[in-house]
Amino acid sequence: MSKILLHTCCAPCTTYINEWLKGSGFETAGFFYNQNIYPAEEYEKRKRCMEYYSAISSLDVTYVEEDSPPLPGNCEQCYETRLRKTAQFARHNGFELFTTTLLISPYQKHDIIRAIGSRIAEEEGVGFLYHDFREGYYKSRELSARYNLYRQKYCGCSASHKEREIKNEQVA
Repeated sequence: MSKILLHTCCAPCTTYINEWLKGSGFETAGFFYNQNIYPAEEYEKRKRCMEYYSAISSLDVTYVEEDSPPLPGNCEQCYETRLRKTAQFARHNGFELFTTTLLISPYQKHDIIRAIGSRIAEEEGVGFLYHDFREGYYKSRELSARYNLYRQKYCGCSASHKEREIKNEQVA
C-alpha cells in the first residue's frame, strides 16, 4: 500500500478524492496549506469545515499556517507554492506520492497543475499522482450535501473573490 499525501484546498473537494484514493488502496493523509484563501474569514470557514470532515471521515490532516500575505491572483504561482510545500512535507514525512484536490475542479488549469506537479516531484524526489478527478466533481457535490459541508463560491484567492463581487454587483 503506497502512502500518499493529499493537498486539500477544502473539504468538499476532498470528499470524492479521499474515497477514490482509499478505494484504490492508498494509505492517505491530508495536507491543508492554503495561504491563498482570502479574506481571513473565508480561510477560517474552510479550515473549520476541513476539520469537521477530517473527524467524520477519519482522514488524518496536517494544517500548516504561515504568517505570509495571501498569494496574488496568479494561478501558476499559487499552484507552485502549494504543491512545492506539499511535496516537501511528503518527502520529509515518508510519503511516496502526493496529489491535490485542485484536480477535481473543472475550473482549475489541469495541464498547468500536472506540469508543475511533475516538475516539483522530480526536484523534490517524491512522486506526483496526476489523475483527472473531474469525473467525481458531481459526486463530491452530493457528498458535500450529505455531510452538510460548507461549499464556497470561488477558488479562494483575492482575484477570484473580487471577480465574484463584480459579478454579484452586476446582477444586483
